[in-house]
Amino acid sequence: MQLQQALNTAFNASTQFCSFEQLSSFLDPTIIDEAFAEAGVATVRKRRLPLEAVMWTVVGMSLFRQESVWNIATKMDIALPGKNPLVAPSAMVQARRRLGVDAVKSVFMKMAAQWYLSQPFETWNGLNLLAVDGVVWRTTDTPENREKYGSASTQHGDTSFPQIRMVCHMELTSHQLINSVFDKYKSNEMVLAEQLIDKTPNHSLTLFDKGYYSLGLLNRWHLRGEERHWLIPVKKGLQYEVIRTLGRNDKLVRLVTTAHARKRFDDLPEHIEARLITKQIKGKTCEVLTSMVDAMRFPGNEIVELYRYRWEIELGFREIKQTLLNSEYTFRSKLPEMVEQEIWGLLLAYNLIRSAMTEAASRKGIRPNQLSFSGCSSAVVAFLMTLLLTSPGKLPVLYNSLIDQLGFYELPPRREDRAYPRCIKPKVSRYPHKKKNASQLS
Repeated sequence: MQLQQALNTAFNASTQFCSFEQLSSFLDPTIIDEAFAEAGVATVRKRRLPLEAVMWTVVGMSLFRQESVWNIATKMDIALPGKNPLVAPSAMVQARRRLGVDAVKSVFMKMAAQWYLSQPFETWNGLNLLAVDGVVWRTTDTPENREKYGSASTQHGDTSFPQIRMVCHMELTSHQLINSVFDKYKSNEMVLAEQLIDKTPNHSLTLFDKGYYSLGLLNRWHLRGEERHWLIPVKKGLQYEVIRTLGRNDKLVRLVTTAHARKRFDDLPEHIEARLITKQIKGKTCEVLTSMVDAMRFPGNEIVELYRYRWEIELGFREIKQTLLNSEYTFRSKLPEMVEQEIWGLLLAYNLIRSAMTEAASRKGIRPNQLSFSGCSSAVVAFLMTLLLTSPGKLPVLYNSLIDQLGFYELPPRREDRAYPRCIKPKVSRYPHKKKNASQLS
């Protein structure tokens, strides 16, 4: 009897080791341990669903969108053996509450920071290309979510599901997320963007949409680190004073700040200097402002062309919503804490796939955004589904084969001549259209 117990104990320990050893190819286990210790959720109690398994289950909620939450742990083979081969729904709910939000968020932040420092991203004049933009997520319509996040409203009251407003910071050549913040739907995106300043990487150029024009935000973004530059299109009617001309369509200008902005940003001076560049593109005058005032190092004719790369972050949002979530825009969770945990798991799952694509692109000598996200994500999900039948000894060979396989999903070159002009939709009338009679039709 003692021998049988010893064999069972050894089997259980080896199964746990094999399961997490297989997943360690995508994420260093030390990051998970450090994040759990930082969040204060580490435990020594033996459970069938240890915290590592619960964390991977939260990630799997985005990878296996059609599976029930309690079946994902079985699908990924990360639950310890028990009497029942399946995980009970109540056990998964309790396990997610034990894990909490901070642990998953900490794993995402540590993973994003480590990968950003370790990857050789393509640069422009020594600067990594980044972008900041906002996106809106939809949650399950429960009283708790509606009270916490709110929704779009008109004079008739709330008109949609509870929604979350998020602002993301993305590396553009790889589409990897390096930071993210979110709050209730009616939050101001510029206020959310201020929370990204401290963790912005040095030697970088961040592209903003014109809606983020705030001299307090841009000034602080530039001064908080070393060579943290910004680039933003000019709003109509911008007031400025020309200091000197740097070229034919290149000027160094002085922008006057308002008393209200200086009161809100105590480090904002009465005026800041920026560079204004104008260029004609397809008969349209394009003007951009930037903190890159060194005309010798940063050619003006290239700066305007750089702004078109801001669209890469929109493509990243499309990859998450349409491919990873399978166009099912509503989160599964019904409580705000679980919704936020699910969001961080979604961003973590996206970065896991993107990191594998970055490695595959590096082997092939192309940029990661030249690979098909839909094809690569399907290959990664298929690989995870086969872990149940894979021995740890074969994992390095199979993972190496997966990376080589991702290289085959190379996209054709983008057509620069394609144009999709925006169409202005007619405003919907509150009154019904009057039907025409027979005499009017003739």
